Amino acid sequence: MDERRDRLRALGELLRRLRKDAGLTGKDLAQRAQVAQPTISRIETGRLLPTTETVERLVTALGLSEAGRTELDALLARLRKEVSRLKGGLAGREAANAARVRAGHRVLSFQTAMIPPLLQTAEYARRALAVGRDVDEGDAAKAAAVRVEAQTVLFGPARQFSFLLTEGAVRTWPGPPSLMLAQLDRLSMVATLSHVTLGVVPWSVQVPTFPLHGFTIYDGSASVVESLTGDVTLTDAEELATHMETFEAFAAVAVYGDALRQLLGSVADDYRDLAGRLEK
Repeated sequence: MDERRDRLRALGELLRRLRKDAGLTGKDLAQRAQVAQPTISRIETGRLLPTTETVERLVTALGLSEAGRTELDALLARLRKEVSRLKGGLAGREAANAARVRAGHRVLSFQTAMIPPLLQTAEYARRALAVGRDVDEGDAAKAAAVRVEAQTVLFGPARQFSFLLTEGAVRTWPGPPSLMLAQLDRLSMVATLSHVTLGVVPWSVQVPTFPLHGFTIYDGSASVVESLTGDVTLTDAEELATHMETFEAFAAVAVYGDALRQLLGSVADDYRDLAGRLEK
């Protein structure tokens, strides 16, 4: 509890300082961020654990510099974990992630072994959250529902999304071949959205570097790496630059458009063949 109070107090002090640096009163900030003034007062005095979406609104209203954003992101990373723990289980973690996605305007996701959460079908999401983990099935189902609901941001034209997968990601199957066939259809559909870019690096292409893990970059200010035990948020400028360089290197050798549809079709044929062999 002491650690939580310290985090809340630190966030409140930081927001108060940033607000004053911007020459704003609490009422001014509330109007700009479209947040109730008492909410800002409670955050600044360390009496309220804000949702991630609320904090992101305040960040936008303050027009933070890169340095200010980086400082706040470090606190947000810890607060998101706190939000997840308070809401409980996988569903809480997904709710915190959904808030982060809703607050972002440009999202870049690179995955080497799984379909990005924003592109997963409901059944794929449920299995991705539960396979190989000692979790409650009900919690996994709720978390999957939260994950799928968060995908509505894909249809908001004010945002931009770039997804980059290795062929290994579409050939790693956490369930029956029919699951993956539905997932491939989902990828093909999302690839038609005008503000979404989807590319896959085929196995026939020599990789520019070893893809040790996947990551998702939010507005160029934070990169989130999903591990077996939780998310790791990186905000260091050099680490962000490395992730961006890696994304661009793989994007340069990926296939898109017609070539992407041809690749996904070939993978789908392989899953159909696999389904036939498994039925024998």
